[in-house]
Amino acid sequence: MKRRDFLAASAVLALLASPQAEAVRRSVKRKPAAKKPVTKASEPAAEARNVISLPDEPLAQWRSYDLQSTVSLKGIHGKARLWLPLAQYKDTPWERSLGHTWHGNFAAAGIYRDPVAEMEVFYADWPEGIAEPQLHITSQVSTQDRPFDITRHGAMAERTEVLRRCLQSTRLVPIDGVVRRTAERAIGRIKDPLAMGKAIYEWVVENTSFDPLIKGVGDADIGNMLESGDLAGRSAKISLLFVGLCRSIGIPARPVFGLRIDASRLFACLGAAGDLSEAQQCRAEFYAPGYGWVPVNPADVRKAMREESLSSGDSRLSVLKRLLFGFWEMNWIGFNAAQDVSLRGSPGSMLPYLIYPEIESGDGRFNSQDTGRVSYKVSASRVDS
Repeated sequence: MKRRDFLAASAVLALLASPQAEAVRRSVKRKPAAKKPVTKASEPAAEARNVISLPDEPLAQWRSYDLQSTVSLKGIHGKARLWLPLAQYKDTPWERSLGHTWHGNFAAAGIYRDPVAEMEVFYADWPEGIAEPQLHITSQVSTQDRPFDITRHGAMAERTEVLRRCLQSTRLVPIDGVVRRTAERAIGRIKDPLAMGKAIYEWVVENTSFDPLIKGVGDADIGNMLESGDLAGRSAKISLLFVGLCRSIGIPARPVFGLRIDASRLFACLGAAGDLSEAQQCRAEFYAPGYGWVPVNPADVRKAMREESLSSGDSRLSVLKRLLFGFWEMNWIGFNAAQDVSLRGSPGSMLPYLIYPEIESGDGRFNSQDTGRVSYKVSASRVDS
């Protein structure tokens, strides 16, 4: 990140930080700071650090967490199997998975990797007759913020098979008809892939709305959304719309499903604390030749607009829209970018994506949103402070 970009981003974080987010941050235990020498009255006070005096490059600021997940099943008939998405197993400059430990009353458990989807999944099996199947798993993960530097051209090229997969249609993401027509209107005569991705991001931010009452995406693919004109939803719908519009005009793109795990420095509503069982969130990224994968987060722009009552003329909204094109605040961990997921060992149909714990028993398949049969608790704690 060039100096001017880093200074701008630092100013953005200061501008957008809310009192609520600051209160959450102050509640986190920290190591006691070393005592500073008292300045005598006759000595000139040291100049306070500000945006102008910051260094050219930000230092790496990795944050490590223990992610604790507990699942209990109730009223289950027959054998049961559970699948739980884990943090991305491939290290990136913004996320590292450090390992997992687990215990429970299962008969067998383990982890498998889907190399095509680049997804790691924990599974557990319970035989018939277990009154209350239980699982507790702890995952260690480290994160740091993910900025995009437009001045650094020459990123390593992605594998052809990955790019090809990120151009295909899926169950919820058709790429023809109204989807392609909408994308073409959004980009106009723009030909540069990076600028095309920016134009689609701006179109999605301007035309969608965040609705926290909509659970998941159901069977409404983005083509039906566009035909009906109803572009309201949570992060999955908004991010999948961005992905589909990009793919329809030849730009590789993918959703990244994950979980918020900490407070936000931007707005309180963009963070999470305590029980994280409803803190799932989907983001997106697209591929620009020479630049690599570019992170975007249009859903959080719309969420902040709703939760913080940001008007179209609010300067904070203008700054947030610019920031979340090319930036992920890593108070969140990514699980996977998989779509049309087949669960190993399951005879059931494919899932549109895997972000919740999924269970299969004699009663059929259900997930952690079925609170009548599943008790699901997740929490995260900092282990480096």
